Amino acid sequence: MIHSSIANAILVFLDTGITGLSGWQVFFYTLAVTHITIASVTIYLHRHQAHRALELHAIPSHFFRFWLWLTTGQVTKEWTAIHRKHHAKCDTDEDPHSPVTRGIRKVFWEGAELYRAESKNLETMEKYGRGTPSDWIERHLYTKYSWQGITLLLFLNVALFGAIGITVWAVQMMWVPVMAAGVVNGVGHYWGYRNYDCADAATNIIPFGILIGGEELHNNHHTFASSAKLSSKWYEIDIGWAYIRILETLGLAKVKRRAPAPKFLQGKLVADFDTLQSVIANRYDVMSTYAKSVKHAWKEEMMQLKGMAALESRFLKSSRQLLQREPGTLATPQQQQLTELFQYSKVLETMHHMRVELGVIWERSHCTRDQLLHQLQDWCARAEASGITSLQEFSFRLRSYS
Repeated sequence: MIHSSIANAILVFLDTGITGLSGWQVFFYTLAVTHITIASVTIYLHRHQAHRALELHAIPSHFFRFWLWLTTGQVTKEWTAIHRKHHAKCDTDEDPHSPVTRGIRKVFWEGAELYRAESKNLETMEKYGRGTPSDWIERHLYTKYSWQGITLLLFLNVALFGAIGITVWAVQMMWVPVMAAGVVNGVGHYWGYRNYDCADAATNIIPFGILIGGEELHNNHHTFASSAKLSSKWYEIDIGWAYIRILETLGLAKVKRRAPAPKFLQGKLVADFDTLQSVIANRYDVMSTYAKSVKHAWKEEMMQLKGMAALESRFLKSSRQLLQREPGTLATPQQQQLTELFQYSKVLETMHHMRVELGVIWERSHCTRDQLLHQLQDWCARAEASGITSLQEFSFRLRSYS
């Protein structure tokens, strides 16, 4: 009788654990804890440690460190160093996890393995891992026994939920490797939309940064890497930023840097030094707006271009995409294609060359402020005298930066 009672108790324990939660309750618990893990990665490891975009009070900082040790076995110095190197060597052969050089399948399915391999590179750890925690608990627990945390988590999950706790644990182990290493580092450099034509291939996967804590807005992040806020358009949601604002309200965080927000002085007739300074500080916004002007010019030219038998639809489609690209990133065959296009459209040729000239203004570090201002004023004068409506409207907006 006693043995039967013990056996029944064991079966009940294996079935529901000490919590006795239903399947749906365990499901929602799993969603909650994996979301906390993602929040820990984006707030603590990414924005706080890797980019120093915000300061964290000791309470949330230590919580995030403990939670990441328990649920991922991730060492702060390793993650930070690898991510900093990713930005320094982005989409080159030295990038630890670029789908541009390693292939999307490799990064998506083996992103965690790429992290582990790079973590053994002592040069990377020394060069890019500076400033990360090195206190007693980091040295004697979180780093020294990094894998013991997830082993403890396995036992806790089984104790709480019974046999299904093993599945909960497996999901927790897969969550960051798939969602962060695979989706963000893989898909986020391969597919999506771009608000800004930054130097690398980073894209925004979707405008709703909820599932991966805001990391879905990867193009925004690579454009303004040191910004604590990853969303930049009104329709974009960065839930990680919402959490940071809550922590800041509670006195547990302090935002250090955000992406610059352009200001305008309507009716401004002449570009001045304030205009120059604002244009340089907001150059990504400037070029994003210019790209829209190119789109408008393209639509106006399409009626004429489509009627030309020498231009195929495939040629026009690919040429449109090339016009949206940063001119300095175009290969020789792509430049030759645009040259061929410009034989049929002087408007598009002017738009393209004026874009190149505009970009040169903030690249000429050897020029004085007076010289740069003169170049900006001359650019606006030629744009407004061009007779191209899209270019004229852009110039009016450019003059109003303040």
